[in-house]
Amino acid sequence: MKTLQHGFTLIEMMAVLAIIVILSLMAVPSFMDRTVRQQIEAALPLADIAKKPVADAWGQLQAFPADNAAAGLPVAEKVVSNHVSSLSVEDGAIQITFGNRASKAISGKVLSLRPAVVADAPVVPVAWVCGNAQAPEKMTIQGVNRTNVPVSFLPLACR
Repeated sequence: MKTLQHGFTLIEMMAVLAIIVILSLMAVPSFMDRTVRQQIEAALPLADIAKKPVADAWGQLQAFPADNAAAGLPVAEKVVSNHVSSLSVEDGAIQITFGNRASKAISGKVLSLRPAVVADAPVVPVAWVCGNAQAPEKMTIQGVNRTNVPVSFLPLACR
């Protein structure tokens, strides 16, 4: 009488386990990039407190505030959040410096939000250009781009 054995051998189980480990290791970098990108996206709404006074200055004076004080904001180190260690205004450009609980990959890095305007039509609202993105057609970007966050971490709108 023959007995049939059903099941897997130890070698088959080890091969399956090795495949699972390899696939997991391939997924970890993309998961980390996604986590950092989410931290950047979570930090962007903090810039909204600076956007309004900068845009108002352009609408009234056709000039941008030189710094936080001129924009009516607290000093840069006082404008913070979970992932932002400071937020400064430099000639209209908003410079977000990452820190606090931000990933080590972006801690100390800067993301710039620069105003784009139609120079001879101050009635046109200010558009905001994130990072290395291009200006909208017929608009010129003001301020310095200090973005040094690696491109792979930037949200699509900032590339």
